[in-house]
Amino acid sequence: MSNNILTDYRYSAEHEWVDTSGSDGARIGITSVATDALGDIVYVDLPETGAEITAGEVCGEVESTKSVSDLYAPVSGKVTAVNDAVVDDPSLVNNDPYGEGWLFTVEVSSEGPLMSADEYAKTNGVEL
Repeated sequence: MSNNILTDYRYSAEHEWVDTSGSDGARIGITSVATDALGDIVYVDLPETGAEITAGEVCGEVESTKSVSDLYAPVSGKVTAVNDAVVDDPSLVNNDPYGEGWLFTVEVSSEGPLMSADEYAKTNGVEL
């Protein structure tokens, strides 16, 4: 599997991506670096719509055939939508982590420390 890093997204050290290009707030997901490390994802636990999340704090978890990993909020704010499709079919996160495998959207009040695609790629030893 290739480690695709999208250049117009920003990234957390914990392997979450943030896309602020949409009109519905920031869309959050996990990177292909994370999905490759996790293996086949079999379960996701996401924050509830309407929940307040805080950057840097645990807001859910991702369970794979290899391990269970905490999901860290890359931004603070109110969760405005949850991708029910990934709850029903967690393999979407493996198959399309930046598209159909998005996790939730947030009305952002503040951002945590985020990296550019270039910084994230260098930190994780992958190419853009």
